[in-house]
Amino acid sequence: MRASDLLKPRPEGLYCPPGDFFIDPVRPVERALITHGHSDHARSGHGSVLATRQTLDIMALRYGEDFAGTTQAAVLGETIDLTGVSVSFHPAGHVLGSAQIAVEHRGMRIVASGDYKRQKDDTCQTFEPIPCDIFITEATFGLPVFRHPPDTEEIARLLKSAAQFPERSHLIGAYALGKAQRVMRLLRDCGYDRPIYIHGALAKLSEYYQRQGIDLGQLDPATVDSAGKDDFAGAIVVGPPAAFADRWARRFPDPISCFASGWMRIRQRAKQGGVELPLIISDHADWDELTTTIKETGAAEIWVTHGREEALVRWCELEGIAARPLHLVGYEDEGD
Repeated sequence: MRASDLLKPRPEGLYCPPGDFFIDPVRPVERALITHGHSDHARSGHGSVLATRQTLDIMALRYGEDFAGTTQAAVLGETIDLTGVSVSFHPAGHVLGSAQIAVEHRGMRIVASGDYKRQKDDTCQTFEPIPCDIFITEATFGLPVFRHPPDTEEIARLLKSAAQFPERSHLIGAYALGKAQRVMRLLRDCGYDRPIYIHGALAKLSEYYQRQGIDLGQLDPATVDSAGKDDFAGAIVVGPPAAFADRWARRFPDPISCFASGWMRIRQRAKQGGVELPLIISDHADWDELTTTIKETGAAEIWVTHGREEALVRWCELEGIAARPLHLVGYEDEGD
């Protein structure tokens, strides 16, 4: 069969005609398979949702218990039959509960990766390359300039700054799902045992991570109106990036602005955002990880989506691998 008969782009998202389902649709559909809980991939309003248990839990926390008509939890590695099409979920290493989705029918297997990374991350399961005929890869950081340093080195820079400026607070902008919890866990793994102060927007998700057995240590609220600036001297505070642009951030003593993101590789972007201490920590694969993963899947054809598509398509062509951009719309970089 032709690949386009098994999966094809539609305005709603990637559609499987024989199985009559969508993967990460951007509009409400009758049957949705969801790779992970970031809002550009996981939306409410679908008739039915199939995803890992953790992704379903995260969607319920973000959208409410009635985010879909019905839900079904997929167990990693187990095959589910959807009107003759075999689907299975496999670890993506992006955030807690994230998965690649393998779709197989009449001897053809296509793997939709969703978002993924290859760096070790104790807050989620490690990415597993899945052999396939066609691999659908993201390309958020699909340019050779993007090569992420070890995350422990970035945390070491943060802790060094905190030791040098004990009278100042360090405000870390980090996305609420995945990045924030990863930063907290990295701090603990690097020996930081003081309380970490968090914005209220991180509380529910961080509590869920803790319930899932991911130890983030003592987390205290950084949103108490009665707290004085002196209470946060030397503190490390984690919150969503948008929070540091409002008056909430003014309560902290002479704060050092930090942002944990793969985009911090671009110095001009950090400067424009007023980031004093950029931390290059990404939940997406960098250039080397993208190209390595493509080779490891053994796929004869690569479909590239949501990111720097052209450069990765060109690299595939030079490597003798057929490739094309999907030009899907509606996917941003919430988890970068």
